Amino acid sequence: MAKCDFCGKHLCFGIKISHSHRRSNRMWKPNVRVAHVVVANGAKKKIHACTRCIRSGRLSVCC
Repeated sequence: MAKCDFCGKHLCFGIKISHSHRRSNRMWKPNVRVAHVVVANGAKKKIHACTRCIRSGRLSVCC
């Protein structure tokens, strides 16, 4: 699953251009990991979060 549940980052599409200028389609996938977070009532829940959200401290990640 290539979508962050927290910020909504998802696949991006574009065109790859080689040295000889041949064009082909490509996609960029976000670096999504499964993170264990603590929700409002204190329960633990697994969500898919991009590494930027995990690293910035936006999530209350538990061990």
